[in-house]
Amino acid sequence: MDAFVTFGSRDFCLMVLLLALARGMDFLSTWVATPNLVLEGNPIAKILGWRWGAVVNVVICLGMAFWPATAIAVSTMSVLVASRNFQSAWLMRTMGEERYREWHIARIRETPIVLYLTCLAGNTLLIAAVGFGVLFYAGNSLPGAGLIAAVAPLSLGMGIIGYAVAVAFYTMLAVWRLRRPWRRQSQALPAAPAILVNNAALKAPLTDSCACETGEIPGK
Repeated sequence: MDAFVTFGSRDFCLMVLLLALARGMDFLSTWVATPNLVLEGNPIAKILGWRWGAVVNVVICLGMAFWPATAIAVSTMSVLVASRNFQSAWLMRTMGEERYREWHIARIRETPIVLYLTCLAGNTLLIAAVGFGVLFYAGNSLPGAGLIAAVAPLSLGMGIIGYAVAVAFYTMLAVWRLRRPWRRQSQALPAAPAILVNNAALKAPLTDSCACETGEIPGK
């Protein structure tokens, strides 16, 4: 399915431009949302940082351009990720990375985990359904179409599905890493003494958990 194109050919140059645009939008949206990568949910991107991340992306653009189907799928995923980043980037940038992280973590801890995961499933499965729909009709490409036109529908569907899988995976990873130390800390805390207020026994509230236990924010 994924035919190889020669270096310097018209198709190769088109794929390089497409990948550069898509990966550039992902880079730009991430920079707008979290310039210090505090809210970056991809641990690999966080370790690489901006400088090495840029080098890796240049290699990806040049390397994947030889395979149009893969290039289109990766570009589709990157554009969708950038769109998701831009959706909340204004709020992250206005509040500040640390303040937004603390606020977002507090909202997650207040939300029942079943409700959160149900909404996450609704979000990702509906997007994946669109991708499967594109894949289903991808075989009806016009006869005699060029290489890119022939592989584009299938690659777009794969890119949409890949985006849905990535969102589900990194979001669940972040929630798991967030709740693990919180649950451990809650189990380690001793029972608080009762306080008599107006002859009524009230349990003293537990100390708030530290919001800086994790650097990942679901949805980024």
